[in-house]
Amino acid sequence: MNLRIFDTATRSLREFVPVKPGHASVYLCGATPQAKPHIGHLRSGVAFDILRRWLIAKGLDVAFVRNVTDIDDKILTKAADNDRPWWEWVATHEREFTRAYNALGVLPPSTEPRATGHVTQMVDYMRRLIDAGFAYADSGSVYFDVAAWSAAANSDYGHLSGNRVSEMEQGEGQAAGKRGAQDFALWKAAKPGEPSWPTPWGNGRPGWHLECTAMATWYLGETFDIHCGGLDLQFPHHENEIAQAHAAGDGFANYWMHNHWVTMAGEKMSKSLGNVLDLDSMLEIVRPVELRYYLGSAHYRSVLEYSQESLVEAARGYRRIEDFVQRLDMPEPGELPAAFVEAMDEDLAVPRALAVIHGTVRAGNAALAEGETEKARELAAQVRAMAQILGVDPAEGGQRASRSDAALEALVSHALEQRTRARAEKDFSTADAVRDMLAAAGIEVTDTADGPRWALIEEK
Repeated sequence: MNLRIFDTATRSLREFVPVKPGHASVYLCGATPQAKPHIGHLRSGVAFDILRRWLIAKGLDVAFVRNVTDIDDKILTKAADNDRPWWEWVATHEREFTRAYNALGVLPPSTEPRATGHVTQMVDYMRRLIDAGFAYADSGSVYFDVAAWSAAANSDYGHLSGNRVSEMEQGEGQAAGKRGAQDFALWKAAKPGEPSWPTPWGNGRPGWHLECTAMATWYLGETFDIHCGGLDLQFPHHENEIAQAHAAGDGFANYWMHNHWVTMAGEKMSKSLGNVLDLDSMLEIVRPVELRYYLGSAHYRSVLEYSQESLVEAARGYRRIEDFVQRLDMPEPGELPAAFVEAMDEDLAVPRALAVIHGTVRAGNAALAEGETEKARELAAQVRAMAQILGVDPAEGGQRASRSDAALEALVSHALEQRTRARAEKDFSTADAVRDMLAAAGIEVTDTADGPRWALIEEK
């Protein structure tokens, strides 16, 4: 297939070989809807939507499961703080996540299971783990026995995160019934005023890690292809998912993919730090398709350092793509250039893929300038095909730029092309005249290694 994926578990690029030929099974840790989503959450949705689109483009039938963690300590706390029923709080914010995904063109998952709908599967998993000697019940709670699993001959506990068992902190505290500090809850005994479900070991609610293991294997099978999620989930969540599955005898995920954070001033974006930006605040600055372009533009394993300047510059980059294909009346998508395919096959190297797109746009604009309209249409068709893979096809991007925005973009782009040709011919008086004309119109031009960039001069 020629697709190589960076597998977090082995810390290496591995050729993707699906469990079932012609099919791909993917599980993405989705929302914990305790509040409105911020762009850190949405980056994960965009990154793995691009993965899904590329797998489909490779000819695979993709089963894509994205869960909702609809019962959680933080959800209960937030709902109580706001004097709202927990289930209403969850539903309200789950709709916000769905709205955000839809706005950014993220394809709907094949199924979107909720934890509270899969208690039967969790009970089955706990029974298997207890029978195998890797879990135990105490006072209505059930715990995973990390020491017992770590001592097992086939244990690989800690291999995903690289943590040593003696140094692990589950973040759950030391409950009275725990045998070891590293043990984690599979099931939490009922507390007054909290929702609970019946099990053979007592009423309670599920532990976070058990939810995903049970749902992933229920929908995708004991062994499936790819498990995705944010880098912050690597430990303890994903490490413990693997432990539960392997201790129960399931193969679980063959590949692990983790997207890096969106940061502000070097700090991971999170609600606890207060450095969050939600969808609506972003859409006051750029259009949805431009925000998606921005969130998907960096390699998924790279930090995306947010600034409004970089967001606006990304939007301008997208508009250059949009303007080109609009000038050719949106030809049907054509073939994917080999350089684009090579980039995407190398662990979804989107920055390289975008370089191919913009190179094709420049070649198409040059063809138009030379009157080679048919050649330009062929290149525009290639651009549309590539943009579709990244989920930013101008013909499918919903609201386009206003007619005035599109006209301004086209006129300025044409002027800059004239200036570039004049400079290449050492006709500096013409080049300077174009620049002065744009400045008089309130447009500032900046020359960069990637060509001239323009922006409206801020009013003071």
